[in-house]
Amino acid sequence: MRSDNIKKGLERTPHRALMYATGMPKGEMKKPFIGVASSFTDLIPGHVGMRDLERFIEKGVHAGGGYPMMFGLPGICDGIAMGHQGMHYSLPSRDLIADMVESVANGHSLDGLVLLTNCDKITPGMIMAAARLDIPAILVTAGPMMTGRRGTEKLSFIRNTFEAMGRFKAGEIDEKELTECEMGACPGAGSCQGLYTANTMNCLAEAMGLSLPMCGTAPAQMAEKRRIAFDSGERIVGMVKEDLTPSKILTKEAFDNAIRVDLALGGSSNTVLHLLAIAREAGIDLPLERFDELSRTTPHIASFEPVGPHYLEDLHWTGGIPAVLKRLEDLVLDNPTSSGYSVAEIVSKVGEVEDDVLRPMKWPHHPEGGIAILKGNIAPQGAVVKQSGVSDNMMTFSGKAVCYDSEETAMAAIMGGEIKAGDVVVIRYEGPRGGPGMREMLAPTAAIMGLGLGEKVALITDGRFSGGTRGPCIGHISPEAMEGGPIALINDGDTIELDIPNRSLTLKVDEVELEKRRATWTAPEPKIKKGWLSRYSKLVGNASEGAVLK
Repeated sequence: MRSDNIKKGLERTPHRALMYATGMPKGEMKKPFIGVASSFTDLIPGHVGMRDLERFIEKGVHAGGGYPMMFGLPGICDGIAMGHQGMHYSLPSRDLIADMVESVANGHSLDGLVLLTNCDKITPGMIMAAARLDIPAILVTAGPMMTGRRGTEKLSFIRNTFEAMGRFKAGEIDEKELTECEMGACPGAGSCQGLYTANTMNCLAEAMGLSLPMCGTAPAQMAEKRRIAFDSGERIVGMVKEDLTPSKILTKEAFDNAIRVDLALGGSSNTVLHLLAIAREAGIDLPLERFDELSRTTPHIASFEPVGPHYLEDLHWTGGIPAVLKRLEDLVLDNPTSSGYSVAEIVSKVGEVEDDVLRPMKWPHHPEGGIAILKGNIAPQGAVVKQSGVSDNMMTFSGKAVCYDSEETAMAAIMGGEIKAGDVVVIRYEGPRGGPGMREMLAPTAAIMGLGLGEKVALITDGRFSGGTRGPCIGHISPEAMEGGPIALINDGDTIELDIPNRSLTLKVDEVELEKRRATWTAPEPKIKKGWLSRYSKLVGNASEGAVLK
């Protein structure tokens, strides 16, 4: 066992003394040491219920014959960090979390890991660490939040808070209804109810085989989630004995399966960044173009909030990710999973799947998957759009650029009534390096929708979007403005053409004029000049490669 490095032999007498000082019984020294990495915090609704799951994971590890050792990790709530300087820290925290898990696991020679997580950057950060370490690891996600209520009306976080701001501004709802939305949208613990980034990544972790079946969708604070936590704790000991490591699970087939599930469900565009980063840690060649290749042949068969009427609890009662894999049976590939069962074996146990939440392949919402990769002279290295959230009449669009060099200035213009039908809002210098941290643009996109401009205005950015974004919003434009990418050369009034079916994003300015603009362009001063983000901005790579630290 790896833990023999710190517990066996005469020269490890001091090490054992320190471990006994923690209260470890002598008889437990011979068992596998299982690290339980918990991101519990009082700061995030998705994580406040984790103390309960920690107990059940510990029980499971003991039942399996291991010795559990808890350690903590930080988390940032994207919803709370949204729209101010806090969002600069969200994406960078993914890499910090991966580094922390690596540091503790190697510093203490742990034999295996149970990774207790739930929200946006915490889940991919933990998976990145698992891939990097390549020691037995299993992921437990704390579960989605139940839907809120306003009388008999179902409420959800994005539609009934962020978009409600725009509706209030437009006079569609009064202050009483706004307050009722604010108080009722988030009824308790769990990750936000729709298929936003947290829930999408939790589903994809299961699709890749890193979580036990049903873990990705089982709602927070349910007895079923406790049982999954217990089973995961027990199972990790078996994985240590079997030497079932992430490299045996995170294969090319696993990534293709995860992408197919994402495309079929219409998940968050942020998964592109995270899957690219995880693949890099796993040593898997995953080009950005692979998402589009698979999207062409994967129908979009589900419609979840913020685009459609369903929520994660609906997916769970329909059969969860195993039911999705069953629907995609002819497209998904067999692969090992942490459960000890292969993907094919998991699918074979699924019965009939009802059509309400997961449509049959022959009757999809859209013939292509939820995400499309665009290219053109604005984004030579690619851009990402959640096409499942774009209406048919906005799949092609031509408009005049209105340029802003930060989210704050764009948001002020939108709320100030400066944006009109036919505009293409350009928000730049918000990429991984320029942001720094590639902030989500949920507030501007939600405001545009709330103001009734969702069918009349497009938005492009080198930043990114929340999984709750809908409408013709194109992000991850690469290279970013801070690198001198073409998005930096757009002027107010330039014509921009969007053609999602043909995967193009074009600035209607000839190359001679662009070269003139390029010759006079200079990079602006960094927005943040000290602390961790200053270092991050110097080390972070391109969004088309996952915005990983070089």
